[in-house]
Amino acid sequence: MLKSAATALYRKTYNILQAQRQIKSNTHKMAELAAIPLVEIEDQGIFKYILIKVTGKETEDGSEPSKLIVRGYADCEWHADIYERTQKICKSGALDTECLGGGRIEHNPQKKYLKVYGHSTGYGRADHSESKRILLTKYTNYEIETSDEGY
Repeated sequence: MLKSAATALYRKTYNILQAQRQIKSNTHKMAELAAIPLVEIEDQGIFKYILIKVTGKETEDGSEPSKLIVRGYADCEWHADIYERTQKICKSGALDTECLGGGRIEHNPQKKYLKVYGHSTGYGRADHSESKRILLTKYTNYEIETSDEGY
């Protein structure tokens, strides 16, 4: 009887430790995803941008946490260059990425104005209204216009 009680106690302790490991692992994965900024774009000018879905690795409970981010860099000639730069950063943290499309952004900080428009030849047109929603998290007092016109 004493042996079965010790075995039961061992199993309970083991199960508790496994649950704690799972929680710690899930928390770490969520923290990696949370550390990725929603918006990184140039301070001014006209440049290409992409909308990216970043997904954390599947957690123990089977869920895949994710978020959408906007990236735009003037020194990137192609939308693919922006995506590759972002992929390198995300892959180092074991995050998966998917480019959902692209376009261009016109950024005028003096007027507090952003225009999101056009498309990417390689990735297609991003959902500019979704990109606008994400940009508003950083540029709360900006006027942000969207258009499907232009390249």
